[in-house]
Amino acid sequence: MALSLYVETARWRAHQQSVLEAFPDLVPVAKGNGYGFGNRRLAEEATRFGASMLAVGTAYEAAEAVEFFGGDVLVLTPYRIGEDPVPLPGRVVRTVGSVSGVRALVGSRVVVECMTSMRRHGINEQDVPKLVTALEDVRLEGFALHLPLDRPEGHDPVRECSEWVARLSAAGLPIPAVYVSHLSADEIGRLRALHPGLVFRARIGTRLWLGDHGALDCRGTVLDVTPVAKGDRYGYRQLKAPTDGHLVVVAGGTAHGVGLESPKHMTGVTPRAKNLARAGLATVNRTPSPFIWGGRKAAFAEPPHMQVSILFVPGETAPPTVGEELRAILRHTTTHFDRTVDR
Repeated sequence: MALSLYVETARWRAHQQSVLEAFPDLVPVAKGNGYGFGNRRLAEEATRFGASMLAVGTAYEAAEAVEFFGGDVLVLTPYRIGEDPVPLPGRVVRTVGSVSGVRALVGSRVVVECMTSMRRHGINEQDVPKLVTALEDVRLEGFALHLPLDRPEGHDPVRECSEWVARLSAAGLPIPAVYVSHLSADEIGRLRALHPGLVFRARIGTRLWLGDHGALDCRGTVLDVTPVAKGDRYGYRQLKAPTDGHLVVVAGGTAHGVGLESPKHMTGVTPRAKNLARAGLATVNRTPSPFIWGGRKAAFAEPPHMQVSILFVPGETAPPTVGEELRAILRHTTTHFDRTVDR
């Protein structure tokens, strides 16, 4: 009786292979909740298809990853002076986003992050001359460029990357490799044509693990079904049933990530209209859940509990039965499944 992730394994792995073929020298990313699979499972997949390096989010994740991945491990979060010391072996490569950070990692293997239009981490143009001496005491593995997902009019990520390569080269810095995020295969191909002989390595997580939605199926087990009449009270807050119907208890609650939603930036009339419609439903306590029944998202009867959710199925719709599994539309990067089942 669980919140389950079913995987059509052969299809899932065929998609992985297609991504690997499109992106030579790819560095797979396994971080956070492991995109719903768990980082250990993704590390096992990376080992299976022969990855030489695995990218993780933090030093803490790296300390775990070295236990079950035998190659190099790249930490994506930049090193900060004064951060908690985490014992890491020599095959861990640290990302660094400042000159002072480079100087603090004497003898370490480092990838230097450059500030891009993301405006998140990295050295800026004025820092480049200072790197010449700072890099003498570390093992430089390359430079990193993290690009935004969207492409505003007039923005060319290839040009942005190429300008950084030219800037580093003009300073006389060696460039063992350039690690890039959120570039297409065509865009990386353009970079290779502009800079022949230079190694560009794409760091990919979402596209690699979640790119084929049809290979993945999320389902929650129905644990109980209770009939209620209009006006009957139920739940923690003793709400009243709006009509006759059934309360359906399904596996999957806040501990799994069910009911949690990240802020959205909306542009255009249609997304705003949909958001207003959702807000209107929430106002009358008909917030849609991620669980599908009767061809639509069933409404939460009340906010999800820690391990389960209670749904309200109105009387005109036949309820599911105990033991049945309801399909769910969940965000994989925030969901912790009880189990993963290969099929």
